[in-house]
Amino acid sequence: MRMALAVFFMILAVSVSAKAKSDADRTAIKNVISGQIDAFRRDDANSAYSFAAPSIQRLFPSPEVFMNMVRSGYSVVYRPQSYEFGMLDFARGKWLQPVSLIGPRGRPMDAIYVMEQQPGGEWKIAGVFLMKSQGESA
Repeated sequence: MRMALAVFFMILAVSVSAKAKSDADRTAIKNVISGQIDAFRRDDANSAYSFAAPSIQRLFPSPEVFMNMVRSGYSVVYRPQSYEFGMLDFARGKWLQPVSLIGPRGRPMDAIYVMEQQPGGEWKIAGVFLMKSQGESA
């Protein structure tokens, strides 16, 4: 009985600790995404690039190359009228942050941000996948 009670309290302690970390991570992830969108709005290539994970920086080896890619293929992320965060999810070993965006021409779009925690604890964006908004008619 004592052993079962001890295990229960250990599990409870780990759950509470994980939740607290999760709340901090959720806030940090939202701040990273918002920071990058704000940098795009200011055309601040260096700042926008700083939010990208090392794997993205290897694909786009300079802030200018990165910004050109975003301008040409991700206008909804580059110049959203507005955006709203969904619920952070963990799937297939990746943290996924859904974001509903209203694009520069007023069209809704959904984005899934793939987030990656770095060895120092900071969060970086490891990819963004765009799809038609659930509310958008075909």
